Amino acid sequence: MGEVNVLEEQRIQRSIEDRLIRQASTDKPFQFHDVLPVVTEGASVVVQDDFSRCFQSEPPEPWNWNAYLFVLWSMGVVVRYLILFPIRLVLLLTGALMFAVAFALVKWLLRGEKRAEWERKLIVFLCSVFVMSWTGVIKYHGVIPKQKPNQIYVCNHSSMADMIVLSQMNAFSVVGQQHKGWVGFIQKHVLSSLDCVWFNRGETKDRAKSAARIKAHIGKEGANRLLIFPEGTCVNNEYCVQFKKGAFDMDAEICPIAMKYNKIFVEGYWNSRAQSFLMYLVRLMTSWAVVCDVWYLEPQTRRPGESAVEFAGRVQRMVAKQAGLQAVEWDGYMKYFRPSARFLAKRQQIFAESMLRKLGPEYSNKNKNKNKKNKNKENNKQ
Repeated sequence: MGEVNVLEEQRIQRSIEDRLIRQASTDKPFQFHDVLPVVTEGASVVVQDDFSRCFQSEPPEPWNWNAYLFVLWSMGVVVRYLILFPIRLVLLLTGALMFAVAFALVKWLLRGEKRAEWERKLIVFLCSVFVMSWTGVIKYHGVIPKQKPNQIYVCNHSSMADMIVLSQMNAFSVVGQQHKGWVGFIQKHVLSSLDCVWFNRGETKDRAKSAARIKAHIGKEGANRLLIFPEGTCVNNEYCVQFKKGAFDMDAEICPIAMKYNKIFVEGYWNSRAQSFLMYLVRLMTSWAVVCDVWYLEPQTRRPGESAVEFAGRVQRMVAKQAGLQAVEWDGYMKYFRPSARFLAKRQQIFAESMLRKLGPEYSNKNKNKNKKNKNKENNKQ
């Protein structure tokens, strides 16, 4: 759940660059087919266009292009911003205040399972308040699978609002990125009652700990339903990118959930590069309504001889088909990759060295002497 911060983005980019550099490095003599990866990379620039579409926000089509439509549009703006938004804000703040008082009393007065039960009910109430503040029109299809051990729920991901929409019917334990600020405060002091699993993508050891916590959680009798967004990042609700295999490699029953936001009134996708989550919430609250469909699909288990990657791909296609999304094999983390000057220089160096090895040591020595002379000339000029 959620997006990565700047430091985590740099770590992901560095990791991808190091892997690509290792793949490109070779001590073998240059062969003609060695140019094929370079040609492929050039062609992939065109394909990259398809990948970037998975994370682009589609601007709403203007419909106020003549005099009488502009008047109607202006009246709509006045109603949404000056009437609906203040009413929704008051309702949201009132509901949040009621939640805060009740949550504090429950923490103070109750203990054990009774306390956890009431905390879950209050979280469901708070999520309902948020959905009400958007005038949410949420249609749930199917029946949520019966709760039992060794069960993981997976869903496509467009925004942190996905969790709010799903949790207004059932308070899920969520696996997601640890945040800072007011979102981090909610994670620590409110969602802690749901036994959520938070991790830090910047910590390698944190992944192993998170996997162990997930296994321990789903193995407990009566544990809260566990929800994972296996895409690992927010996608624009037109595509469904690769599902990470982690959740599908635990021999657990997978319960797929498909979500689709209707763009008739507002775009449900949160583009974290263009907008903070707070401004995203304001956008939802100043729209006419948030319309969304949620489908609970049939639970799936791993077939004999099926790898975790194949299982993840099968569930991804199932979710995409139900939600009317286009399933693609792109790794969502690649959206954080922008080739740095260091990476480009290293790739050029590797390719040049392979060419020099093919041309032989004589040309290689000539080239080195030439570079040395040029350096001496530059030093003499200085």
